[in-house]
This record gives sequence, structure tokens and C-alpha cells, in this order.
Amino acid sequence: MSDLSQGGGNKINDPNGLSLPHLIAAVIAAVVGGGVFTMAGDMAAAGANTGAVLIGWLLCGIGVFCLMMCFFGLSRYKPELTGGIFAYARAGFGKFLGFTSVYGYWVSCLLATVSYTALMFSSLAYFFPVFGEGNNLPSVIGASIITWICWALVVRGVKVAATVNILTTISKVVPLFVAIVAIILSMHFDPAVFMDNFWGEPDGLPLWDQILGVVGVSIWIFLGIEGAIAISGRAKYSKDVGRATIIAFCGILATYLLVSILSMGIMPRAELAELANPSMAGVLEACVGPWGGALISLGVALSLLGSMLGYTILSSEVSFEAAEQGAFPKAFAKLSKTGGPLVTCTVSCAIVQLFLIVQLFSEQTYQFFYSVSVSMILVPYFFATLFALVCAVKKDGYANASSKMVWFYRVAGLIGFLYSVFLVYAGGMQGLMITTILFAPGIILYAVGEKQRGEAVLPKAIDKVVAAAIVVFFAVSIVLIATGQISVI
Repeated sequence: MSDLSQGGGNKINDPNGLSLPHLIAAVIAAVVGGGVFTMAGDMAAAGANTGAVLIGWLLCGIGVFCLMMCFFGLSRYKPELTGGIFAYARAGFGKFLGFTSVYGYWVSCLLATVSYTALMFSSLAYFFPVFGEGNNLPSVIGASIITWICWALVVRGVKVAATVNILTTISKVVPLFVAIVAIILSMHFDPAVFMDNFWGEPDGLPLWDQILGVVGVSIWIFLGIEGAIAISGRAKYSKDVGRATIIAFCGILATYLLVSILSMGIMPRAELAELANPSMAGVLEACVGPWGGALISLGVALSLLGSMLGYTILSSEVSFEAAEQGAFPKAFAKLSKTGGPLVTCTVSCAIVQLFLIVQLFSEQTYQFFYSVSVSMILVPYFFATLFALVCAVKKDGYANASSKMVWFYRVAGLIGFLYSVFLVYAGGMQGLMITTILFAPGIILYAVGEKQRGEAVLPKAIDKVVAAAIVVFFAVSIVLIATGQISVI
């Protein structure tokens, strides 16, 4: 355990960089968003009964822990690779696949931000009915204002935004903690209901399909666990990157397990599935009365406010690092006078704004945007875990590690890699096809950057094969959309 706790040593990356509390807050703010308040209803709506939920959490807990340890191990033994997911994919598999990884991560952050807006304003509709279901004109105007407030904070400097992030993280954790305690003290948890929910209806979905539904929701609510790694280049001490990730993971997992178990003992699965988002408001209201719904609605709004800021930081930083390391066009590396990532933050917020406008004319829901966000981030997860496995097997960077720790990281790398492959399978063919639609424009962005630097575009055979595959799947996806077999609006 001492090897794990030591992180990457005492090296100072930046005397004015982010401290351990800032990094922990960045991870919690990115991970604990609206998902924790909707997951009970989302899992129930996916047909998952208590048994499937517990099995799914077991798989997710092991898988996400190994994902996290891949990132931790790389930050510990490959500390020179700052910028996180992009740096790992590029070091292991070359420039184009590195770009594909960082591009997928960037777009995933943007889609996560968009998915939060409808849920945020549908929650605020509890107090201000004018916001309706969270996707009408007043909601889009409100979301746009918040988006550009986040822009103003981030361009002033990541440390300024991260300090604000600590405050919003506290404001989201407190209502969640109060809700858990209130459910426990209300004595409304019924073991009989919990057991009735355990295996569910005889004519329900097959257990494996239920588990896949749980996994799809669980990976969404853990999205961002690599958050401290993504801003590792801004850390004051490199050792804090791994520590922040582990501390945040343990606290978040415990919270998620409590919420899942408690909800399954309050009401039957069918009733949970029918609850409007955020479903936790209905659960708490059933326990303590109307004030419970108000508390959760406020908690969701505050939680998502912090998450929007957290994802603005992450999307800006990861694309800024990519530009500095030669993957994105040079203009993306431009800083503001106060040291903030000016261009990347502006472009990121502008894309979010575009999606907000599209949302006015779309029938897709919060769940659709988060499912696509998950699909996009699976590509960088795949490359990062594979790189971690290769490094551990070859002992690349592990020269000073004990043999036990090397084997630990080999096992973690293998499970993390297999879990990332499993997540692609769980996402289904439709998720894969929609993902290729979003990846295709990235090839153009990559080509522009390479031309600016006078580099050959796609010089390697593997790069050409991957690019061609993306274009082919893109064309097939367009045909499927045109024929109504895939819906994106």
C-alpha cells in the first residue's frame, strides 16, 4: 500500500499549480453530476432488478477501479507524460491514434455538458415552472448564460476556476449527504420491498440484459474518474494526481452504492422506473414528504452547475495540452493574458452553445446525450488501458517498482483493458455508429494541424486504415440515419 500512497514522488510541476484539494474537487465535480440523482430510475427503467443492480455494481466497481489504477500507475511511473489520456495514446500508438483519443475525450466532455442542461433546468422547474422539461427557450437561454459564465472563469485561469470548483463541489455533496441520511433516519427502507425487487418479475428481461443496462448507466456516472489525470500538467505536485484519483473514487463509489441499495428498498422497481427525472427526488419525497423533492431538485441544479464548470475546465485543458504537444492546430494553444486556455475554452463553449440551439429542435433526451458521451470516451479509455498494460508487461518505467507492484499493475491493466472492450460491447452497434459520425470531422481538424506544422498527414499504414474505417462507418451511419434505422434528432 505504501507504494500506492506515494504517488509520483515529490516533484514540483508548477509552484503555482493546483493542490491536492483542487485536484480532488476537480474529479468529484466532473464525476458527481446529475447521474447520481437519476441512476436509480435509469437502472429501473432499463429493466434492472436488485440482483442485476448488485451484479452490475460488482462488475463496474472492479472495472472502474482497474481503469483508475491504470491512470494512477501511468501517472506514478510515467510522470513525464502530462496531459493524461492524449499523452498515453500518443506515446503508445503514434500521433494519429493519440489525436483520435484526445478528440474523443474532448467531444465526450462537450456532450456531457450538453446532457446536463436539460436535467438542470427541468430540476429548476420545480421552483420556476417556466423552464418546463428543461429543453425549451427559457432553459436554453439560461444554459447559454451559465456556459459563458464558465468560459469567463476558465479564461481567467484554471486555478481561479478550480477554486470556484471547490465551492460548487461542497454545495453538491451536502444535499446528497443530507438526502442519504434522511432516507436512513426516516425508516422507510423496507427489507421486504428490497427482496421483492431482488430478482423481479418472472417475465422480465433476461438477467444479462439487465446487467448490461446497469453497466451502461454506471459507467456514465463514473465518467470523469480520470479528471485529475487530464489536468496533471497543472498539478503542483505530481504525486497528488494519483492520490486525488484514488480518494475521489473511494468516496464516490461508497455514495453510489448507498443510493442504489436504499432506493431499491423504498418502492417496487416498476414504480422507480416511472419516476420523472431526477428520480431521487421521488424516492426522497416518498420518505420525508414534499421538502425532499425540493431538496433534491436544488441539489441537482447545484450539482450540475459545478459539473458544467468542471467539464469546461477539462475540455479546455485537454485540447490545450493536445495543441501544445502538436495534435490540435496551433491556435488552440493560445492563452489569455491571465494564463487561461483562451482559444480552446472559446471553441468548446461555442460548440456547447451550438448543441444547445440544436436541442430546441430535437426530441432527444438527457439520456441520449449522455449515452453518446460515454461512447466517445470509450476510445481514449481503450488506448489508455492498453498502453498501461503494455508498459506493465514490458516494465517500461517500472524499474524501481517491486515485483509485486509490477504484477499488480499488469493485472489491473489487463482487467481495465478487457473492461473497456466490454463497455464497447455493452454500448451496442447503434452507439458505435453514432460515435463514428462525430469522429469523422476530427480527421479534418487533424489534417489542418499537421499541415500547419509541415508534417505528413497519415504517414503510417495503420493510420490510413483507421481513418478509412472511420470514413466508411460514417458513410454507413448516414445511410442508416436517412433510412430511419438510427435516430439522432
